[in-house]
Amino acid sequence: MIPWEEIDRAEVPGHEGEVTLLKRGAEFSIRIAGTELMNSRRHGSEDALAELTCSRIKRKSGLRILIGGLGMGYTLAAALEQTEPDALITVSELIPAVVGWNRKYLGHLAGMPLDDPRVSVEQEDVAKIIRAGKSAWDAILLDVDNGPEGLTRKANDCLYGRSGLKASFSALRSGGMLSVWSCGEDEIFTRHLKQCGFQTEIVTVRARKSGKGSRHTIWLAGKPG
Repeated sequence: MIPWEEIDRAEVPGHEGEVTLLKRGAEFSIRIAGTELMNSRRHGSEDALAELTCSRIKRKSGLRILIGGLGMGYTLAAALEQTEPDALITVSELIPAVVGWNRKYLGHLAGMPLDDPRVSVEQEDVAKIIRAGKSAWDAILLDVDNGPEGLTRKANDCLYGRSGLKASFSALRSGGMLSVWSCGEDEIFTRHLKQCGFQTEIVTVRARKSGKGSRHTIWLAGKPG
């Protein structure tokens, strides 16, 4: 077995910990506190997050999409494939090193999505971007901290709690979609989505495109209109 090689590590803003980029052959892994957040061989559910969202948005032209969490760029790449040339996609990534890793080490994995002229990157907490705009987005895709339960940042409560969900509801255009990736189910989160006015669908997807690997949860929460 080829051993893992550490490529780089960086501090997580606002959190006592480091995020690490590892490589083994052609495989890459991003981890924090020993927990793997993403792996280049298992990105089927990240692709599905964008594919399922875009397939459910009735409006097709002039889309404005916000993606919380760059990861290895797979969700962004899938969103680009599913949208028209006039779409504008903003990626919010809190950790500057993750953006740098995508440009230097990881971009080829997903087809260099950051080079697409439709894409802009904000090195900012996605919760702040959401709260800054009313009726600003057709879709908000969140792949932050392994989902609502959160492994790394207690501050993500303001994103997945009721106040955060109400902010997302306000930030969406009529008929828009809030989509959330999670490593597992969360009945309380589902209830909060409905209480905040979302029409909610829950989809279980596999980690790999082949239909193998761990099961992950995606909430597709639509704003009526």
